[in-house]
Amino acid sequence: MFTGIVESIGEIVSITPEGTNINFEISCSFKEELQIDQSVAHNGVCLTVVEINEASYVVTAIDETLKKSNLGSLKVGNLLNLERAMKLGDRLDGHIVQGHVDQIGACASIKLEEGSWVFEFSYDDKKGNITVEKGSITVNGVSLTVVASKESSFSVAIIPYTYEHTNFKRLEVGSVVNLEFDVIGKYVQRITKGYL
Repeated sequence: MFTGIVESIGEIVSITPEGTNINFEISCSFKEELQIDQSVAHNGVCLTVVEINEASYVVTAIDETLKKSNLGSLKVGNLLNLERAMKLGDRLDGHIVQGHVDQIGACASIKLEEGSWVFEFSYDDKKGNITVEKGSITVNGVSLTVVASKESSFSVAIIPYTYEHTNFKRLEVGSVVNLEFDVIGKYVQRITKGYL
């Protein structure tokens, strides 16, 4: 379980295919505190630490994860939003994030508006996911509030701190992002859909 509050930016040091899986070697500021079998969200994808090296650690993404997320398109040198699993009793500064990406989306526009940035993202609404205005959404592992919600797109406002301390500063129009829709909204949708 995560909160969507990015703890650190990691950098991909190496990428090694292993069958249909991919091993990612990553360097980050909290590497010294990691343990084998620990869960870490990478751009919102929960992955298990399988190896710890002198200056980096390794996680493995399976084929199913690669198909549902943007991890398969990443390259050496790319930056990742990282968050370790929350501790029971901690403040929930973002919202409840599972680390299970629902689908990918694409950056449709970026606008600078008086010190903040408004990012619009499009996604395939045929997969049954929805957003609501002032509801929560996780984009590349970042907990955000939906500013405007449409049938197959939504926008979020990014403050300067978030822009500088996440990989949002590297996003461009067309960039592919991981989306995890609000878990409470998904349950409500499933319950109501069952009665319609």
